[in-house]
Amino acid sequence: MSTSEDESDLLLNSLFTEPARPPSPAPTIVVYNRDLHHQEPCKNAPLNDPESNNWDHVDIRLVGTHSLWGHYLWNAARSFARYLDANPQLYRDQSVLELGAGGGLPGLVAAKNGARKVVLTDYPDRELIENLEYNVKKNIPVTAADRLSVIGYIWGRPSQPLIDSLPASPIAPTANGFDLILLSDLVFNHSQHDALLTTCENTLMTHAPSESEQRPAPTVLVFYTHHRPHLAHRDLEFFAKARERMWLCEEIVQDKFPPMFPDDPGEEEVRSTVHGWRLTRITHSP
Repeated sequence: MSTSEDESDLLLNSLFTEPARPPSPAPTIVVYNRDLHHQEPCKNAPLNDPESNNWDHVDIRLVGTHSLWGHYLWNAARSFARYLDANPQLYRDQSVLELGAGGGLPGLVAAKNGARKVVLTDYPDRELIENLEYNVKKNIPVTAADRLSVIGYIWGRPSQPLIDSLPASPIAPTANGFDLILLSDLVFNHSQHDALLTTCENTLMTHAPSESEQRPAPTVLVFYTHHRPHLAHRDLEFFAKARERMWLCEEIVQDKFPPMFPDDPGEEEVRSTVHGWRLTRITHSP
Protein backbone atom coordinates (compact mmCIF):
# COMPACT_ATOMS: atom_id res chain seq x y z
CA MET A 1 0.00 0.00 0.00
CA SER A 2 1.42 3.39 -0.94
CA THR A 3 1.86 6.13 1.62
CA SER A 4 -0.54 8.99 1.18
CA GLU A 5 0.51 12.61 1.15
CA ASP A 6 -1.13 13.14 4.57
CA GLU A 7 0.67 10.13 6.06
CA SER A 8 4.02 11.38 4.83
CA ASP A 9 3.71 14.35 7.17
CA LEU A 10 3.72 11.94 10.14
CA LEU A 11 7.00 10.20 9.35
CA LEU A 12 9.54 10.17 12.19
CA ASN A 13 11.82 12.66 10.53
CA SER A 14 8.97 15.14 10.63
CA LEU A 15 7.94 14.45 14.21
CA PHE A 16 11.41 14.61 15.75
CA THR A 17 13.12 17.44 14.00
CA GLU A 18 15.89 19.24 15.94
CA PRO A 19 17.27 22.69 15.40
CA ALA A 20 20.64 22.63 13.69
CA ARG A 21 23.49 22.50 16.21
CA PRO A 22 26.18 25.12 15.95
CA PRO A 23 29.42 23.64 14.64
CA SER A 24 32.14 22.89 17.18
CA PRO A 25 34.80 25.59 17.26
CA ALA A 26 37.76 24.81 15.06
CA PRO A 27 41.11 23.99 16.67
CA THR A 28 43.48 26.91 17.11
CA ILE A 29 47.24 27.13 16.75
CA VAL A 30 49.24 29.00 19.37
CA VAL A 31 52.94 29.62 18.81
CA TYR A 32 55.37 29.45 21.72
CA ASN A 33 58.45 31.47 20.83
CA ARG A 34 61.66 30.37 22.45
CA ASP A 35 63.73 32.82 24.45
CA LEU A 36 66.97 32.42 22.51
CA HIS A 37 68.86 33.87 25.46
CA HIS A 38 68.32 30.48 27.12
CA GLN A 39 69.61 28.44 24.20
CA GLU A 40 72.43 26.20 25.36
CA PRO A 41 74.95 24.50 23.04
CA CYS A 42 74.53 20.75 23.15
CA LYS A 43 77.37 18.34 22.47
CA ASN A 44 74.98 15.52 21.57
CA ALA A 45 72.16 16.89 19.44
CA PRO A 46 68.83 16.03 21.11
CA LEU A 47 66.41 13.81 19.18
CA ASN A 48 69.14 12.80 16.68
CA ASP A 49 68.40 15.99 14.78
CA PRO A 50 71.33 18.31 13.99
CA GLU A 51 68.93 21.26 13.94
CA SER A 52 67.06 20.37 17.11
CA ASN A 53 68.99 22.66 19.43
CA ASN A 54 68.41 25.54 17.03
CA TRP A 55 64.63 25.40 17.31
CA ASP A 56 63.05 28.78 17.87
CA HIS A 57 59.37 28.00 18.37
CA VAL A 58 56.83 25.28 19.08
CA ASP A 59 53.44 25.15 17.36
CA ILE A 60 50.74 24.03 19.78
CA ARG A 61 47.36 23.07 18.40
CA LEU A 62 44.55 23.41 20.94
CA VAL A 63 41.15 21.77 20.71
CA GLY A 64 38.39 24.22 19.80
CA THR A 65 36.67 23.90 23.16
CA HIS A 66 36.66 21.35 25.97
CA SER A 67 35.12 20.93 29.40
CA LEU A 68 38.58 20.06 30.78
CA TRP A 69 40.03 23.40 29.65
CA GLY A 70 42.29 21.89 27.01
CA HIS A 71 41.49 24.75 24.63
CA TYR A 72 43.86 27.25 26.29
CA LEU A 73 47.63 27.56 26.42
CA TRP A 74 47.91 28.60 30.03
CA ASN A 75 50.47 31.05 31.39
CA ALA A 76 51.82 28.29 33.61
CA ALA A 77 52.69 26.22 30.52
CA ARG A 78 54.57 29.16 29.00
CA SER A 79 56.48 29.75 32.23
CA PHE A 80 57.16 26.02 32.54
CA ALA A 81 58.54 25.88 28.99
CA ARG A 82 60.83 28.81 29.66
CA TYR A 83 62.10 27.26 32.90
CA LEU A 84 62.74 23.88 31.28
CA ASP A 85 64.53 25.52 28.36
CA ALA A 86 66.79 27.39 30.77
CA ASN A 87 67.54 24.27 32.86
CA PRO A 88 68.03 21.29 30.52
CA GLN A 89 70.42 19.70 33.02
CA LEU A 90 67.35 18.73 35.05
CA TYR A 91 66.15 16.18 32.48
CA ARG A 92 68.59 15.72 29.58
CA ASP A 93 69.04 11.99 28.90
CA GLN A 94 66.39 11.27 31.53
CA SER A 95 62.71 10.29 31.56
CA VAL A 96 59.91 12.84 31.87
CA LEU A 97 56.20 12.41 32.59
CA GLU A 98 53.67 15.20 32.07
CA LEU A 99 50.26 14.80 33.72
CA GLY A 100 47.24 16.69 32.41
CA ALA A 101 49.33 17.84 29.47
CA GLY A 102 46.68 19.70 27.45
CA GLY A 103 48.61 20.87 24.37
CA GLY A 104 51.81 19.34 25.78
CA LEU A 105 54.12 22.36 25.57
CA PRO A 106 56.34 21.68 28.62
CA GLY A 107 56.83 18.03 27.70
CA LEU A 108 57.60 18.91 24.09
CA VAL A 109 60.24 21.40 25.18
CA ALA A 110 61.84 18.70 27.35
CA ALA A 111 61.86 16.35 24.37
CA LYS A 112 63.37 18.93 22.02
CA ASN A 113 66.12 19.61 24.55
CA GLY A 114 67.23 15.99 24.85
CA ALA A 115 65.09 14.10 27.35
CA ARG A 116 65.63 10.38 26.82
CA LYS A 117 61.90 9.62 27.01
CA VAL A 118 58.86 11.87 27.42
CA VAL A 119 55.39 10.53 28.18
CA LEU A 120 52.53 13.00 27.67
CA THR A 121 49.26 12.13 29.37
CA ASP A 122 45.80 13.60 29.65
CA TYR A 123 42.30 12.41 30.40
CA PRO A 124 41.50 9.52 28.03
CA ASP A 125 39.22 11.55 25.80
CA ARG A 126 39.71 10.88 22.08
CA GLU A 127 39.80 14.55 21.12
CA LEU A 128 42.42 15.43 23.74
CA ILE A 129 44.65 12.43 23.01
CA GLU A 130 44.51 12.82 19.23
CA ASN A 131 45.36 16.49 19.61
CA LEU A 132 48.42 15.64 21.72
CA GLU A 133 49.50 13.11 19.10
CA TYR A 134 49.14 15.80 16.43
CA ASN A 135 51.39 18.17 18.40
CA VAL A 136 54.04 15.47 18.75
CA LYS A 137 54.02 14.81 15.00
CA LYS A 138 54.07 18.53 14.25
CA ASN A 139 57.06 19.36 16.44
CA ILE A 140 59.20 16.23 16.76
CA PRO A 141 61.24 14.62 13.94
CA VAL A 142 59.96 11.27 12.71
CA THR A 143 63.35 9.76 13.51
CA ALA A 144 62.72 10.49 17.20
CA ALA A 145 59.09 9.39 17.39
CA ASP A 146 59.94 6.53 19.74
CA ARG A 147 61.27 9.02 22.27
CA LEU A 148 57.73 10.24 22.99
CA SER A 149 54.52 8.48 23.97
CA VAL A 150 50.98 9.81 24.38
CA ILE A 151 48.79 7.93 26.85
CA GLY A 152 45.27 8.51 28.15
CA TYR A 153 45.41 8.38 31.94
CA ILE A 154 43.17 9.24 34.91
CA TRP A 155 45.03 10.53 37.98
CA GLY A 156 45.17 8.12 40.88
CA ARG A 157 44.48 5.04 38.77
CA PRO A 158 47.00 2.17 38.40
CA SER A 159 50.12 3.62 36.85
CA GLN A 160 51.86 0.53 35.50
CA PRO A 161 50.99 1.41 31.87
CA LEU A 162 52.99 4.62 32.33
CA ILE A 163 55.96 2.76 33.79
CA ASP A 164 55.77 0.16 31.02
CA SER A 165 56.29 2.89 28.41
CA LEU A 166 59.80 3.57 29.73
CA PRO A 167 62.84 2.05 28.03
CA ALA A 168 65.53 0.42 30.09
CA SER A 169 68.75 2.33 30.65
CA PRO A 170 72.27 1.39 31.80
CA ILE A 171 71.48 2.98 35.17
CA ALA A 172 68.09 1.28 35.50
CA PRO A 173 67.91 -1.90 33.38
CA THR A 174 64.41 -2.39 34.75
CA ALA A 175 62.66 0.96 34.73
CA ASN A 176 60.81 1.69 37.95
CA GLY A 177 59.78 5.29 37.42
CA PHE A 178 60.38 8.71 35.93
CA ASP A 179 63.19 11.11 36.77
CA LEU A 180 60.99 14.19 36.39
CA ILE A 181 57.21 14.72 36.57
CA LEU A 182 55.56 17.89 35.27
CA LEU A 183 52.27 19.28 36.63
CA SER A 184 51.20 22.42 34.77
CA ASP A 185 48.19 24.35 36.12
CA LEU A 186 46.52 21.37 37.78
CA VAL A 187 46.26 22.34 41.48
CA PHE A 188 43.12 24.44 40.88
CA ASN A 189 41.32 21.07 40.73
CA HIS A 190 41.05 20.73 44.49
CA SER A 191 39.20 17.42 44.55
CA GLN A 192 42.10 15.77 42.68
CA HIS A 193 45.01 16.73 44.94
CA ASP A 194 45.25 13.30 46.55
CA ALA A 195 44.93 11.52 43.20
CA LEU A 196 47.71 13.64 41.70
CA LEU A 197 50.02 12.96 44.64
CA THR A 198 49.26 9.25 44.51
CA THR A 199 50.23 9.11 40.84
CA CYS A 200 53.42 11.07 41.53
CA GLU A 201 54.33 8.70 44.35
CA ASN A 202 53.69 5.67 42.15
CA THR A 203 55.54 6.89 39.08
CA LEU A 204 58.54 8.86 40.37
CA MET A 205 61.78 6.89 40.26
CA THR A 206 62.59 5.31 43.62
CA HIS A 207 66.30 5.02 42.92
CA ALA A 208 68.05 8.04 44.42
CA PRO A 209 71.23 8.85 42.47
CA SER A 210 74.49 8.82 44.34
CA GLU A 211 76.80 11.82 44.35
CA SER A 212 79.05 10.06 41.83
CA GLU A 213 76.23 9.79 39.31
CA GLN A 214 75.94 13.57 38.95
CA ARG A 215 72.20 13.36 38.38
CA PRO A 216 69.48 15.44 40.02
CA ALA A 217 67.23 13.72 42.52
CA PRO A 218 63.89 12.48 41.14
CA THR A 219 61.68 15.57 41.15
CA VAL A 220 58.13 16.79 40.61
CA LEU A 221 57.76 20.33 39.25
CA VAL A 222 54.43 22.08 39.86
CA PHE A 223 53.63 25.34 38.04
CA TYR A 224 50.29 27.12 38.53
CA THR A 225 48.41 30.41 38.84
CA HIS A 226 45.78 31.31 41.43
CA HIS A 227 43.05 31.87 38.84
CA ARG A 228 40.51 32.42 41.63
CA PRO A 229 42.30 34.51 44.25
CA HIS A 230 39.60 33.91 46.85
CA LEU A 231 40.42 30.19 46.62
CA ALA A 232 44.22 30.54 46.71
CA HIS A 233 44.27 28.85 50.11
CA ARG A 234 42.58 25.82 48.54
CA ASP A 235 45.21 25.68 45.79
CA LEU A 236 47.93 25.70 48.45
CA GLU A 237 46.36 22.74 50.22
CA PHE A 238 48.10 20.62 47.57
CA PHE A 239 51.47 21.41 49.15
CA ALA A 240 50.15 20.95 52.69
CA LYS A 241 48.98 17.47 51.71
CA ALA A 242 52.29 16.79 49.98
CA ARG A 243 54.22 17.65 53.16
CA GLU A 244 51.99 15.31 55.14
CA ARG A 245 52.87 12.60 52.62
CA MET A 246 56.61 13.13 53.10
CA TRP A 247 57.41 15.50 50.24
CA LEU A 248 59.84 18.39 50.58
CA CYS A 249 58.19 21.41 48.89
CA GLU A 250 60.08 24.52 47.80
CA GLU A 251 58.93 27.46 45.68
CA ILE A 252 61.56 28.17 43.01
CA VAL A 253 59.89 30.46 40.43
CA GLN A 254 57.59 33.46 40.25
CA ASP A 255 56.76 34.75 36.76
CA LYS A 256 54.50 37.60 35.63
CA PHE A 257 52.15 37.46 32.64
CA PRO A 258 49.08 39.36 31.52
CA PRO A 259 46.12 37.66 33.26
CA MET A 260 44.45 34.91 31.24
CA PHE A 261 41.02 36.46 31.75
CA PRO A 262 41.32 40.22 32.38
CA ASP A 263 37.69 40.68 33.40
CA ASP A 264 37.65 37.94 36.01
CA PRO A 265 37.15 38.97 39.65
CA GLY A 266 40.00 39.07 42.12
CA GLU A 267 43.25 40.94 42.46
CA GLU A 268 44.92 41.17 39.05
CA GLU A 269 48.42 40.86 40.53
CA VAL A 270 47.50 37.47 41.92
CA ARG A 271 45.92 36.29 38.65
CA SER A 272 49.00 37.46 36.74
CA THR A 273 51.56 35.48 38.73
CA VAL A 274 52.80 32.00 37.88
CA HIS A 275 54.32 30.09 40.78
CA GLY A 276 56.71 27.20 40.27
CA TRP A 277 57.46 24.64 42.99
CA ARG A 278 59.90 21.75 43.27
CA LEU A 279 58.88 18.61 45.17
CA THR A 280 61.26 15.85 46.17
CA ARG A 281 60.72 12.84 48.39
CA ILE A 282 62.03 13.03 51.94
CA THR A 283 64.45 10.18 52.51
CA HIS A 284 65.70 8.90 55.83
CA SER A 285 69.25 7.74 56.37
CA PRO A 286 69.52 4.15 57.57
